[in-house]
Amino acid sequence: MADPRSYLFVPGQRPDRFAKAAASGADAIILDLEDAVGPEQKDEARAHVASWLADGGAGLVRINGQGTPWFDDDLAMLACYAETAAMVPKAEPAALAAVAARLPGRPLLALIESAAGLASAREGARAPGVARLAFGNLDFSADMGMDPPDEGLDPARFEIVLASRLAGLPPPVDGVRVELEDAAGLTAEVRRKRGLGFGAKLCIHPAQVGPVNAGFSPSAAEIDWARRIEAAMAEAAGSAVRVDGKMVDKPLLEKARRILANIPA
Repeated sequence: MADPRSYLFVPGQRPDRFAKAAASGADAIILDLEDAVGPEQKDEARAHVASWLADGGAGLVRINGQGTPWFDDDLAMLACYAETAAMVPKAEPAALAAVAARLPGRPLLALIESAAGLASAREGARAPGVARLAFGNLDFSADMGMDPPDEGLDPARFEIVLASRLAGLPPPVDGVRVELEDAAGLTAEVRRKRGLGFGAKLCIHPAQVGPVNAGFSPSAAEIDWARRIEAAMAEAAGSAVRVDGKMVDKPLLEKARRILANIPA
């Protein structure tokens, strides 16, 4: 699997949940030092995350944003763990540059969650270290003063998908779903977001991981189709060819190869 399909948040002040999150089936866990942690628990949470990483635990770390009292300490801690990626909140170009300067060569997951972040998403996607974009749908809505249905944020999602494509990044990560006991609704949502060009989703509960992983994985029918397209195009030496009564050429071959590249290990 080239890129994670699911990213599960776990609060940094809850070390009892770190191992459970890692065993949840999520492709990646995000050790959260920001929104899930109250101001009085920031130092404690940072210490717990550092201990987990020092003991060989894996995960991305969502740091506190530039301009907060905890930003410098978060970066200083992460500088000690060279293999650990960072999620950057309010990922506007100045914030991304500041993190990249302190953590050179570190993969950054840029969280687009403000008007300024969306307006500069194409610049941010090309910033040093940025490995993938993610959509912070709840913070974005709050920043914009919006309270739309989920599909009302699709124009913002389109821009994030476009910025990712122009920068040569993997398909971006969609934001969280706050409903925790609606597997059918989550499955339908993931199907729609995949159709919009997203490749993963942020999760806030282990129960969300299974439907998210399944929804962002190619189905057996898709894999079969992709293999037949690839075989037919190879036999035709790259020329257009008829498969299942339809004309197939280079764009569909590229789609088939994307499907085959995302078969779970």
